[in-house]
Amino acid sequence: MASERDKMVSGELYRPDDPELLALAAAARAWMVRYNAAFGEDATHRRALLREILGAVGDKAVIRPPFFCDYGVNIRVGDGVFLNFDCCILDIAPVTIGAGTQIGPAVQIYAADHPRDAETRASGLEFGRPVTIGRNVWIGGNATILPGVTIGDDAVVGAGSVVTRDVPPGATVGGNPARLLRRGT
Repeated sequence: MASERDKMVSGELYRPDDPELLALAAAARAWMVRYNAAFGEDATHRRALLREILGAVGDKAVIRPPFFCDYGVNIRVGDGVFLNFDCCILDIAPVTIGAGTQIGPAVQIYAADHPRDAETRASGLEFGRPVTIGRNVWIGGNATILPGVTIGDDAVVGAGSVVTRDVPPGATVGGNPARLLRRGT
């Protein structure tokens, strides 16, 4: 029988109050206190802290504190990824950020989702859908990326956009909801 953690990561309905998940979330909260207090530390020290909790951290990846996440273990960032101040990643399902991607301040990436049926939602069950962000993507400040979205390599997401659908490689999107402003090359 699959654990609640296994169900969560695979996108099935799961119980977030499962003891294993509560312990994992508590560890992430304790880690965030340490990481966010390391604001004045050099990038090498902060990268070592990132490697304590994130699923993968590429060389020269930078995440400026404060940074917030649910668990951390489901986040993978590639080489040279940059996240500016005050980003939040709800990593119920895998969140992958490709090499060279730059993410502006206060960007929210949500892999967490909830049942649309009120009775199921009231039961406390949740689910997630993976978010995949390609290589060399630029996401402007205060953008929101919703569950299940894939953003293709070399795409641009305008500041303040709410991305509800996949973004093709090389495309530029903007607005709420984000719409195609320019096709990829």
